[in-house]
Amino acid sequence: MRTRTSVQMVAVLAAAAVTLIGPATAATAAPPAASPSSGPVVATQSTGAPGAVVSSEPLPAELWLAGSGDAYRMTYLTTGPRGVTPSTGMVFVPKGPAPAGGWPVIAWAHGTVGDSDFDAPSRTGVDPETRDFVASWLGRGYAIAATDYIGLGTPGVPPYLDGTAAAHAVIDSVRAARAIEPDLSRRWAVVGLSEGGQAAVLTGHLATAYAPELDFRGTVANGVPSNIETLVPLAGPWFPPGGLFKGLTNFMTFVFAGVRDVHPELDVDSYLTPIGRKLVDAAPVLPYSEFKKLSANVSVAQMLSKSLNNPQVLAVLRSYLQVPVSGYDRPLFIAQGLTDQVVPIPLTLKLIADMNATGTHPTFRIYPGDHIGSMFQAENDEAAFVAGLFGGGAPGPSGSLGSAGTGSTGTR
Repeated sequence: MRTRTSVQMVAVLAAAAVTLIGPATAATAAPPAASPSSGPVVATQSTGAPGAVVSSEPLPAELWLAGSGDAYRMTYLTTGPRGVTPSTGMVFVPKGPAPAGGWPVIAWAHGTVGDSDFDAPSRTGVDPETRDFVASWLGRGYAIAATDYIGLGTPGVPPYLDGTAAAHAVIDSVRAARAIEPDLSRRWAVVGLSEGGQAAVLTGHLATAYAPELDFRGTVANGVPSNIETLVPLAGPWFPPGGLFKGLTNFMTFVFAGVRDVHPELDVDSYLTPIGRKLVDAAPVLPYSEFKKLSANVSVAQMLSKSLNNPQVLAVLRSYLQVPVSGYDRPLFIAQGLTDQVVPIPLTLKLIADMNATGTHPTFRIYPGDHIGSMFQAENDEAAFVAGLFGGGAPGPSGSLGSAGTGSTGTR
């Protein structure tokens, strides 16, 4: 049993280690460069039910995952911070005839790939670092619904790390995928990494109430960013530069851009220096490969003109970033890398301790690898967990009951 002292120690470590958080993965495609626009990007207002399909088309063959029998690009409606709004994504269907009852669905929640439309996975494909992992679910007999999230591929600024908005996009991607492909089952689970790990956990918190017509089975989350809001009172022009804080600038920029867009009453620009405003302006309109050049060697301290320790700011960011520790009605599997420097382990230890203290008892596993490597190390355990959610196994590509599989990488 964890003592109060050890829990407090974890909390202190988490508050310090949170400064290491940065983007999960980088899009490696090379879309054309863009220049920041002269005015704000305005989100499209939409009418219709969340999950409704706006459009769909065959996905270009070069973006198909290995093992795909069919693949589609889709635009669908979901619920964002301002109400119903479009999102884009992809659908992948395994080869062969569907099993009785249809292909069970894995909703894939991707890690950070950028903040602009150029970086949307439905334009660039599943990022190379996680492509094999995602494709492995097809080989195990699951269809895949893969959202881009709100604002990636559609008008508007992405509400980056707004877990509720991301969860809605995930859930509605399954609704839309089933409308496009009639051979998909009502049964589904969510799997995510990093930004998508947070989205996956929030999906587990919301899915059964938000989409009761579907049959949600549970959550797998890798490298979950949590307890980020504990850092906010410490942030200001004095924030330590370089070293442990080196990877934080891009992450903080995306958060500032999303919060500024959704909460104009906070006057986020008043907290930013000229270089801070330049980065926040550029994030939603520059391809990530170009944005990283702009943000190179800029620290968080250089972005901030004054402290974020303001009650109104703290309240908004707490609501925006916080990962719930109770209220789950389906099983959770959370995986963490021991050497992960994107989401350091003290953050996740505090999350798990807080969950257990409230009566939420996720399956929690620690693996020796880093942010991406630990996901591949967890792959077989996660496949077995998901197979159990679906009654002991997933239908194989031929429609027969398959095993959890042997993993997509061997030693990775």
